Amino acid sequence: MNQNMVYQYNFPTTIRFGAGASKELPDYLVKNNLQRPLVVTDPTVAQLPFFKEIINDLKKKNIGVEVFHDIHKNPVKSDVYKGTEVYDQTGRDSIVGIGGGAALDVARAIVLRVNHREDLFKYDDLIGGDVYVTNDVPHFVTIPTTAGTGSEVGRSAIISDDVTHQKKILFAPKLLAKIVFADPLLTMDLPAFITAATGMDALTHNMEAFLAKTPHPLCEGIALEGIQLISQSLEKAVNKPDLESRSRMLIASLMGAVAFQKGLGVVHSLAHPLSSLLDTHHGLANAVNIPYGMEFNIAGFEPRFRRIARTLELKQDTGKAVVDYLFDLNSRIGIPHKLSAIGVKQEHIEPLADLAIADFAHPNNPKPVTREDFRALYLRAL
Repeated sequence: MNQNMVYQYNFPTTIRFGAGASKELPDYLVKNNLQRPLVVTDPTVAQLPFFKEIINDLKKKNIGVEVFHDIHKNPVKSDVYKGTEVYDQTGRDSIVGIGGGAALDVARAIVLRVNHREDLFKYDDLIGGDVYVTNDVPHFVTIPTTAGTGSEVGRSAIISDDVTHQKKILFAPKLLAKIVFADPLLTMDLPAFITAATGMDALTHNMEAFLAKTPHPLCEGIALEGIQLISQSLEKAVNKPDLESRSRMLIASLMGAVAFQKGLGVVHSLAHPLSSLLDTHHGLANAVNIPYGMEFNIAGFEPRFRRIARTLELKQDTGKAVVDYLFDLNSRIGIPHKLSAIGVKQEHIEPLADLAIADFAHPNNPKPVTREDFRALYLRAL
């Protein structure tokens, strides 16, 4: 891949990928007669030079921009309601999500809510709420700024209840962005820690998607390629970033999000409660838990782990070698091995286990996970 060119992929939506791709946003909006976008981001990205440059470029094209960034790092329903009020009160005609998973999830949930005004969680996919997503939605554009969740190519948003902290999943095919501008230059200045945590999030997506029990050979092939790209690029992207490593991580992140339409698993169900209960960064929660979750899955699925080990080009093609690799990779990119290092205490174990067993991800794990399994995994990782 030529790092200085912008490529177009049409899977699962139109993706403009390459250094400088984000510069195409103003002309795209003008071409589509969109003059009043609501730009949804997070409080950190809103202060960064590249974001201010994007906004200035839009204004130069006489595009009337409204920015909404009043969101939590682990989004909650009230964030979505506040953003929708801004959309209404300022007369917007489209939504542009710029940021990592949190910003893009809130943006996508606002896209849903604009013309679907019943309680947001009526549309929870886990209770069949997708059947109520019947109205038109605003024109939606995404620009990722991290190589982690892959939310830019997703059709769902994960939003927590403000009170119970339980995560809900809002899903509908029409929530897919019309176009994605995936520009690795926007990730170049990410701090090493965020690069590490989001990169491990992308690796978790690819590994769990490959192992998920729902058959989907296309997703499995994509997931293996994503795993290989990350193994070749993450350490450099964290410690000595260059355009090639950042580009590979961004495309691997996209691939993980495409692949996990097949499903996720035990690692995400371990991670989600840490985010909702303790406000842990989602990528960090996945990063610390992935070795333990993968170890849990080995027995009975040795051939699958053999494929992963070979993709990683490990000396031994075993599940244990994969787990050892994950611990070693975490060490090399500054991720701790234990939950206690990220603020988890003994008294958190029981409520975490309660939230984990109620989580939506583990039913697609290759083997069943009980509440006692979750409790044991948390204790092992503590």
